[in-house]
Amino acid sequence: MTVTAPQKVFADRIGRIEVSATMAVAAEAAKLRAQGANLVDFGAGEPHFATPRHIKDAAIAAIEANFTRYTVVPGIPEVRKAIVERHACDFGTDYAIDEAIFTAGGKLALFNAIQVLVDHGDEVILPVPYWVSFKDIIQYAGGTVVYLETSEAESFRITANAIERAITPRTKAIILNSPSNPAGSVVSSEDLERIVHLAHDRGIFLLLDECYAYLNYAGKPVSGGSFTWAKEHIVILGSLSKTYSMTGWRAGFALAPKPVAANLSKLQSQSTSNATSFVQKAAIAALTGSQECVAEFRAEFIGLRDYMLAALRKIPGVTCTKPEGAFYVYPNISAYLGKGGIRTATELATRLLHEAHVVTVPGEAFGTGEHIRISYPVTKQNIDEGTRRMGEFLTGLK
Repeated sequence: MTVTAPQKVFADRIGRIEVSATMAVAAEAAKLRAQGANLVDFGAGEPHFATPRHIKDAAIAAIEANFTRYTVVPGIPEVRKAIVERHACDFGTDYAIDEAIFTAGGKLALFNAIQVLVDHGDEVILPVPYWVSFKDIIQYAGGTVVYLETSEAESFRITANAIERAITPRTKAIILNSPSNPAGSVVSSEDLERIVHLAHDRGIFLLLDECYAYLNYAGKPVSGGSFTWAKEHIVILGSLSKTYSMTGWRAGFALAPKPVAANLSKLQSQSTSNATSFVQKAAIAALTGSQECVAEFRAEFIGLRDYMLAALRKIPGVTCTKPEGAFYVYPNISAYLGKGGIRTATELATRLLHEAHVVTVPGEAFGTGEHIRISYPVTKQNIDEGTRRMGEFLTGLK
C-alpha cells in the first residue's frame, strides 16, 4: 500500500503573524462581561465620544438617497478631493486626487502599502515600542523587521541619528508613527526633516502613520508630507477613526506618488474593492465640515492625560513618561515583576483583568516587556476606579 505524505494545510505566510494582541484582550474582556464582571476598560484604542452629528447625518442622508452601491475602487472623486484638500490646508502638502485612495480603515491603507512595497528579504526599520500590527504586517509580506530601540529615559523619542545607524543596503522602508501608539512620543520637527532627507537621498520609502496626527500635544500638528520635494518616497497613511471618533466606520486613506497609489488601488481591487459607499459621504462631511470637534476632542484628551498621570503617580513603584500625543499612557510596571509569581507584563495584565477587573494591554505586544498600555479616553470616575483597583492589586502582591 502506498502511503502519501500529508499535505500542508496552511500557507507559510499565515504562520508569520499572530492574532492582534489588542483584539485578543478585547475578546477576553467581552467574555468576562458576558459572565457579569464589572470591568474598567483601559484597553480600547478609541475615543469615548460619539461621532459628531453632522457626520452621522451625512451617512443617513446617503442611505436615504440610496447611495448604497459599488463605487470606484479608490473612492469617489469627492472623497479623495476632500482628503487632499484637508491635508493640504492643515499640513501644506501637494497631492492630486489620483494620488489619494480611500480605504476601509487606516490599517488597510498600511497593509496595502506594505504589500505593494515590501518584498521577501527587504528590511523595514520599526521603532520600539511599536503599534501591534506593524511587525506582523511586515512579516506577512515576507519583509525583515529591523527593530530600532528607543530610550524610556528620553520618553521613547525617535531621532534621525538612530534611524541613520539602522539603515543598511537592504532597507526598503522606514515606519514612523508620530504621535505614537503606545507611548505617545512625537518626532521633533528637526528630526523629522532629517529623516525625510535620509530616506529620500537613499531611495527609501518613508511610511508615515498619521493616525494620531491631530492629537499632537507638543505643538502644531505636523506631517512629513509637507516636505514636498521628497514626495516620491513618502506614503502617508491616515485615518478618520481617532480624529473624528469614527473607529467603527472604518474610514482611512493613503496619499502616495502616482505609481504607488495606482498599485494600492490595484491591490484593493482584488481585496475589498471600494470602502463602504455611504461611509465615503460621511468622510466628506467630516473632512469638509466644521473642525471644532477636532479641537474639542484634543483639549479633552489633554485633560484626561494629565488626570491619568496624576492617578498613576499614587501607585508606589509605577513610573510613566509623559505622552506628547495620542491617548495612551505606557507605565513601567517592572517593580512588580517577580512578585506574586508574576514574571511578565502579559501575566500581570492577565491577572489585572481576571482579579482586579481592569483591562490593559501588555507591553510584549508593543515590543517591550516591562510596561502595560492604558487607554485613557474614559470618564474621570473610571480613571479613579481603575487606578484604585490597580493600586490595590499591585501593592497586595507578595
